[in-house]
Amino acid sequence: MSRRRWRAVKETRIADVARLAGVSTATVSRVLANPDQVRPKTHDLVMEAVRRSGYTPNSTARNLRTRRTMTVLVVAPRLTNPVFAQVLRGVDDELTQNGYGIIVGNLDNLIEREARYVDLVLSRQVDGVLLMNGRIPEKGRRSMGEAGLPIVALCSAIPDAGIPNVTVEDREASRRAVEYLAQLGHSKLGYISGTPGTFIEVERFSGFQEGVAAAGLSQEDFVRWEGPFTFATGVAAAEAFLRLKKRPTGVFATCDESAIGFIKTVRSAGVRVPDDVSVVGFDGIEFADYTEPTLTTFQQPLHELGRTGARILLKMIQGKMSPADWDIRLPLQLLERGTTGPAPRRGRSAK
Repeated sequence: MSRRRWRAVKETRIADVARLAGVSTATVSRVLANPDQVRPKTHDLVMEAVRRSGYTPNSTARNLRTRRTMTVLVVAPRLTNPVFAQVLRGVDDELTQNGYGIIVGNLDNLIEREARYVDLVLSRQVDGVLLMNGRIPEKGRRSMGEAGLPIVALCSAIPDAGIPNVTVEDREASRRAVEYLAQLGHSKLGYISGTPGTFIEVERFSGFQEGVAAAGLSQEDFVRWEGPFTFATGVAAAEAFLRLKKRPTGVFATCDESAIGFIKTVRSAGVRVPDDVSVVGFDGIEFADYTEPTLTTFQQPLHELGRTGARILLKMIQGKMSPADWDIRLPLQLLERGTTGPAPRRGRSAK
């Protein structure tokens, strides 16, 4: 039985590209490494030669020269949350456009999972980190920040950490939610919290309280139900709502998941939405388009939030940060839909 003799395919080298384009190898290297620093005509000439020759840059060798991995770590609290999934799409789009890869660290809301990602950063296997979990991860007495790599807090600010924060106007949107419900005539409110103690929850509840005060209401005019940012929190809040003798007619949930869980549970008990109780959510996730009735919510610019966070991180890596990049807060849009309406007249509320 004859053996087939395999021959190694001749590797296309950078010198081949240079010869085909009629330029020096140094020019080819500049075009591939720093395309913004060469003339458009030269760039197009070299890239056409790359295409025709089938040349593939040796990323490993390039990374050794630049001391960069061309990879970013993104730490997320819980990937099943549709908010983080949409933000990640924005992050990935921005990184891909700039030639970077992504490693996603899913904590699944478990602090003990942080250790593996601390090791990854301390061993400098990435060029930078985007933190969506609201804190600097630690392993024992060691912190991810000790690596000295660029870090950006995304979605949830990390105050006093000395790193840029890219968030949304949480406090302002919560204040506007109360204002909106008050304008509809609601004077007895319900507040479904997010994860207690987190920066996001503190901001949103502060905004809610500011809205209550601005509407001429007091702490006796609202009920607060605590829990993490989940469907289950909304279900638990609804069960507590149903046990009340005097129920709120307007409810603000600090995430759409909780709002959806609340609506499903109260409707199953015969409570009408919005005739008996109006509900406002927060996030603008795709699921909110398919609830019955459709959910009134404050829509976060999730994709743009991810792209902005990634863009700021890349600027840090490249040493191009400006003072304006250190605290970015994107606005939200109120989507007025079917779960809100005028407060019921006295005697018609769900009691």
